[in-house]
Amino acid sequence: MADRRPVLAIDIGGTKLAAAVTERDGRVIVSAQDPTPRDPDPELLWRSLCLLLGRVLADAGLREVGSLSGVGAGCGGPMEWPSGVVSPLNIPAWRAFPLRDRLRELFPGTPVRVHNDAICLVAGEHSRGAGRDRNNVLGMVVATGVGGGLILDSRIISGASGNAGHIGHVVVDPGGPECACGGRGCLEAIARGAALVAWARGQGWRPGEPGATARDLAEDASYGNEVGLAAFRRAGRALGIAIASATHLCDLEVVVVGGGLAQAGRLLFEPLQAALRAHARMEFARRVEVVPAALGPDACLVGAAALIYAGGRYWAGG
Repeated sequence: MADRRPVLAIDIGGTKLAAAVTERDGRVIVSAQDPTPRDPDPELLWRSLCLLLGRVLADAGLREVGSLSGVGAGCGGPMEWPSGVVSPLNIPAWRAFPLRDRLRELFPGTPVRVHNDAICLVAGEHSRGAGRDRNNVLGMVVATGVGGGLILDSRIISGASGNAGHIGHVVVDPGGPECACGGRGCLEAIARGAALVAWARGQGWRPGEPGATARDLAEDASYGNEVGLAAFRRAGRALGIAIASATHLCDLEVVVVGGGLAQAGRLLFEPLQAALRAHARMEFARRVEVVPAALGPDACLVGAAALIYAGGRYWAGG
């Protein structure tokens, strides 16, 4: 008999921690999120995550050991895979943090699988969203960082270390800004939310407002602020160049873009599409579609659950 118990799905990012209890097909039953603590203590971050998980399980009425069929988690990278030892660039508190082992201790006897958050996004969108019925899909998270996950021939591509698809560290401008990875001119150094804000501040945007965010920048741009518009043109161009390169390399059918910055809509997608048209010159590459994540902020959670309920397709680890 098929296991009908629900799945606990987790999404760990530089801005927010999110969790959900899902049905076996990925449909969300209950969910919640909290801001990611900025404290450098790794155990404080872990305790914050545990509190969030306890709240979600209580809301779903799951209080007994064995009430879950599995726990799937997506976390920013890089990471060691399939061991689930994580060192997300945008969460400095966790360096070589044994996330999978800690979750196993928290849920003894329950299958636990941890993968890159962008791989979870592409798994979610491939199973239930904008990549459904497509065989070759790149999923991108554009938020606190820029990550990517690849599905080729309908299978997740994990790569030698589990970090395949890291499009955020494709170089789009060799003379560009320094990146947290130690390189220069990476897509993430230009297109992540904090990078847009830093560039806009350098152009005189909202002086004296240290708390202004990428969301504020998008709002100003939507009202015609020239610096805001230029910041999103710059980010969109970088994304279009990177997507053109990935499409030439992987022969993609569709690229699904999720994450907080994708909610800027046309401000980001119009310059992205223009750069893609300018740089995707091979005939097969010109056929690629770039679309927003259909599952919105739930995409990574649905994909994290898919690591459990559709593991034969989206999980090749132990």
